[in-house]
Amino acid sequence: MSGNNEYGSFPGTRPRRLRTTPVMRRMVAETRLHPADLILPAFVREGIDEPVAIEAMPGVFQHTRDSLRKAASEAAAAGVSGIMLFGVPEESNKDGLGTAGTDPDGILQVALRDVRAEVGDELLVMSDLCLDEFTDHGHCGVLDSEGRVDNDATLERYAEMAQVQADAGAHVVAPSGMMDGQVGVVRDALDQTGHEDVSILAYTVKYSSAFYGPFREAVGSALRGDRKTYQQDPANPREAMRELALDLAEGADMVMVKPAGPYLDVLAKVADAVDVPVAAYQISGEYSMIEAAAAKGWIDRDAAVLESLLGIKRAGARMILTYWATEVARRLR
Repeated sequence: MSGNNEYGSFPGTRPRRLRTTPVMRRMVAETRLHPADLILPAFVREGIDEPVAIEAMPGVFQHTRDSLRKAASEAAAAGVSGIMLFGVPEESNKDGLGTAGTDPDGILQVALRDVRAEVGDELLVMSDLCLDEFTDHGHCGVLDSEGRVDNDATLERYAEMAQVQADAGAHVVAPSGMMDGQVGVVRDALDQTGHEDVSILAYTVKYSSAFYGPFREAVGSALRGDRKTYQQDPANPREAMRELALDLAEGADMVMVKPAGPYLDVLAKVADAVDVPVAAYQISGEYSMIEAAAAKGWIDRDAAVLESLLGIKRAGARMILTYWATEVARRLR
């Protein structure tokens, strides 16, 4: 039957019928979040006895080895799928080549062994594969004589990093430096050292973003200048598809778009184009904006957190790296 009002009639179909109750809305939901969609990024810092709060990221800490093990255990218990580890060395252990990143006893490798011993295979133990945390100049690679990032010299360092991270127990390594050819070099290094089963989550689409600011505090970055010569230009979605094709050809098992929220259009294009799992990283600035607005009472924090993650999932991400991973997983369960 058609409806009638002072403006005339309209067809009998009423979409609002499918929004009448919480149960109805849940039943017809087209997109669902699940704890298994989530990956927890975590920072472990060398030389501290207590977790250190990250001022720019309320609720997030630089972990001790002990508190990291606890965080990993809690994430696994909540049903989170993975934990992505970032190592924060002491300043005295940083140098131009980022050698702490390839030291088997460096903080990241030690943390990988700790977490793997704690959770075994109950949680995917993932490792950021990049030099920026370990270099005294803060760039993601080796610098040449003119202070530019040397792509091919950096690849040699990434190959070594892949081996030591896999030796330390990483299920997944995640090359994030945006060097040309990084996935192929890492795949070769893993295969040649008996780590054929270690997966590669490629930071395929990583934009040079203003939203990374809080992360610099989280990892104690010494960056001078910017990363615009190797991270992607935010203006370029087609370039992202070129990077995607190259990473897949080089052997990426999974691909990532970073940041997530400001690049949902790119995430959707990537998800539509591939048949491998697609991840998106809800980065520090995205996290901090919601926390800051909620602290001011301007938004409903819990609702905004879920809505932001649902938007990322709806755009095509099968996995989401988010600092709220454990909290949200508990809420969903």
